[in-house]
Amino acid sequence: MRSNFSEARACRAVEFIQKLKHTKGQWAGENFILQDWQRERIIRPLFGTVNPDGARQYRTCYVELPRKNGKTTIASAIALYLLYADSEAGCEIYSAANDRQQAALVFNEAAAMVRQEPNLFNISKIIDSQKRIVYHRFNSFYCAISAEAYTKWGINAHGIIYDELHAAPDRDLWDTLTTSTGSRRQPLTLVITTAGFDRNSICWEQHNYALKVQNGIIQDPTFLPVIFSAPEDADWKDEKVWKSSNPALGTFRNIDEMRTLCKKAQETAALEMTFRRLYLNQWVNSVERWLPMDAWDACNIQVDLKSLQGRTCYAGLDLSSTTDLTALALVFAADDGTCDVLTYFWIPGDTAIQKERKDRVPYRTWAKKGLIILTEGNVIDYKYIQHTLEQLREKYDIAEIAFDRWGATKLSQDLTDAGFLMVPFGQGFASMSAPTKELMNLVLSKKIRHGGNPVLRWNCDNLVVRTDPAGNIKPDKEKSTQKIDGMVALIQAIDRASRHSKLVGTSIYEDKGMVTI
Repeated sequence: MRSNFSEARACRAVEFIQKLKHTKGQWAGENFILQDWQRERIIRPLFGTVNPDGARQYRTCYVELPRKNGKTTIASAIALYLLYADSEAGCEIYSAANDRQQAALVFNEAAAMVRQEPNLFNISKIIDSQKRIVYHRFNSFYCAISAEAYTKWGINAHGIIYDELHAAPDRDLWDTLTTSTGSRRQPLTLVITTAGFDRNSICWEQHNYALKVQNGIIQDPTFLPVIFSAPEDADWKDEKVWKSSNPALGTFRNIDEMRTLCKKAQETAALEMTFRRLYLNQWVNSVERWLPMDAWDACNIQVDLKSLQGRTCYAGLDLSSTTDLTALALVFAADDGTCDVLTYFWIPGDTAIQKERKDRVPYRTWAKKGLIILTEGNVIDYKYIQHTLEQLREKYDIAEIAFDRWGATKLSQDLTDAGFLMVPFGQGFASMSAPTKELMNLVLSKKIRHGGNPVLRWNCDNLVVRTDPAGNIKPDKEKSTQKIDGMVALIQAIDRASRHSKLVGTSIYEDKGMVTI
């Protein structure tokens, strides 16, 4: 079906929005005059592009912008246009977000705009306690809703404004809302968000889809992508890069604030990811990335399993709890300072679906590919782990198994009885710092071969470290966004391998001398 462009429809939307007034800051009380990028990239194509039957062509508009570029204001204006000017009887407009407070931001801006425009205020009823604007003439309303998706069945949305989709904990609310528009002639879902860091989220799914539509890989005439972001390889400190990704820079986006944070980010490594995500709209791998993922991916070298048979290896075992992810890592050190890594994972099978929703990763798909073991029941029976280790011992010479001394008393005794040499391993700075730094050395020098295991990569992607005043580091499970068990197991295995072999040419312990704990 070929589309047409209606100049009248486009102008009508622009004129309606420009009669609204700003409600905050130095422009409060002045008319909302659209910037060129707002008018030409969003409003005119969104409302002027129609199908031959006159219905609006675009049903989804995905807008991704750095913060402080006026996302809330443009979203509020579009919500009001859908309510008052879209000629839809009984229309229902919803603004949604991860929580009611976030969803209310768009509503509060919209309600303030209505109060400043007598022609709209006189035909409306604003119910602040319900976060609702009622337009009686068309029996229509607009309201903010909370994230409890199970309470939203039965709605009949004409317009959906989803604010900061990157913060959605799962896809339930998204699916509930976007499947509620089926009876509408020209529904519209507007996503207005900043880039996130969770690449297993609904926002990352929509971001990727938007890029494919934008680049012509997918032909979807109902989807309008509008993305302002800096290229991944751009110099994040260059103000020209800032301008290309912040269309409002120099108008209502303050460059001095960006300069201040950029300076802090250059002095504080943890702030770099914050600056790049919130100010340049780049999808980063974690809030405080420690290990560069491009360097990790460069070590995606296939492990030759046949060559490992009969060789000595050192193991690390991270048990977490009986209800969560458990990981085992084997490290095979070679004479040239390189090493090969094999990893194994377990979760309770009865909770796999629940954990998929919580962790937003495809546990069951991974299990089908043999990348993770789903144990029977809702807790992990450690006999599964012992059985796996006994099978591995038939192939490899497992010299030592490092384990958290506080979490595996029964299993460690059972494995000792089975003939394994178990080495208690503390989780503090004294034990973890040296092998954690060694892991970084191995990755940066491309002397580790991990075979690209996606479960381990996910753990690596989540890894955040804590630093003490002396510069020692250790994995931080509290600050890491999701599971890091595989990396903890790997670090423990690297510790044991480093004590008995030459990784990266020189063992980290040769220069440090003996450490007594």
